[in-house]
Amino acid sequence: MAFGLNKRNENILRAIVRSYLIHAEPVGSRTISRQFNLGLSPATIRNTMSDLEEMGYLAQPHTSAGRLPTDKGYRYYVDSLMDKMILSSEEEAQIKKGCLRKGSERDDLMESTSMVLSRASRQAGLVALSGLTYIVLKHIHFVKLSSRQLLVVIVSETGLVQNRIIKIEDEFAQEKLDELSKYLNDQFEGLTLDQIRENIYEKIALEKARYDSLFEKELKLIKKVFKKEKTSANVYVGGTSNIFDQPEFRDDLEKMRTIVSALEEKDRLVKILNRCIEEDNINVIIGSENDLEDLRDCTLVTKKYQYGEGLAGVLGIIGSKRMEYPRVVAIVDYTAQLLSGLPAKG
Repeated sequence: MAFGLNKRNENILRAIVRSYLIHAEPVGSRTISRQFNLGLSPATIRNTMSDLEEMGYLAQPHTSAGRLPTDKGYRYYVDSLMDKMILSSEEEAQIKKGCLRKGSERDDLMESTSMVLSRASRQAGLVALSGLTYIVLKHIHFVKLSSRQLLVVIVSETGLVQNRIIKIEDEFAQEKLDELSKYLNDQFEGLTLDQIRENIYEKIALEKARYDSLFEKELKLIKKVFKKEKTSANVYVGGTSNIFDQPEFRDDLEKMRTIVSALEEKDRLVKILNRCIEEDNINVIIGSENDLEDLRDCTLVTKKYQYGEGLAGVLGIIGSKRMEYPRVVAIVDYTAQLLSGLPAKG
């Protein structure tokens, strides 16, 4: 967490971030003095910049250069100093038209939306239709539909409900299904489905005495419910080339290759996006906060959306840490609200 910044510190940090976002060059004290009416001398600004550097909010790439924001500086700006931006009605209309230009079939909509996010932000757009893997379990319940079909109801800690119908080989009485769901709820509430999948068989071995009452068909059902889902087809990336129009990437071929490679690894990418699904608000993941080391020169801004009954997804924008944060946040927020208001098809 960021602490200890007084008003002068905040004013100068805000000015440096704003200047760096526009010009992509380290910012000096004279630049701040000329461009921002802070009522401070260049010497006072220079001393304050030095203090901010010592506290980790700024960095100086070269001894004679000005300063630029660190990840910590960006975080403080986003959390405490950034002004809220509202898109114009024309901008909202463009986003809506772009999302729906191919119709509202699911795959077309996801692909169109990723490109709209990219064009609107001049960064890369990401859209994922989430599986269940990373939601945090509050309750699971089985409902017998027929001798060979079960309804699996999974409720997350934030109230997200996912319904799945699965085909089964063995028949179960509803009483036995109730017992099984009670066991799973008692043992695994508060864990993600991925965590449950990782340790469920170890738990079975450790609690073998309790599991002696479970027959082979119950274990087979558990395995089916927590089967690993394929995620690659459910994430769309549009406009990756926009990232490389940014000056900080344009001449760094190795950095470009690293980012492209990371964005092409959809299974790793969707893990990051799915971790945002339990959050209702905008998520801003800056640089070193990212679990994917290959994307630590980037910022990811995401928000959850609801698509039809029981389906949820995450959309966002990924690009340079030197992105126009107020605008990007506004674009992501509006687009998530737009998709959440559409009926699911396909």
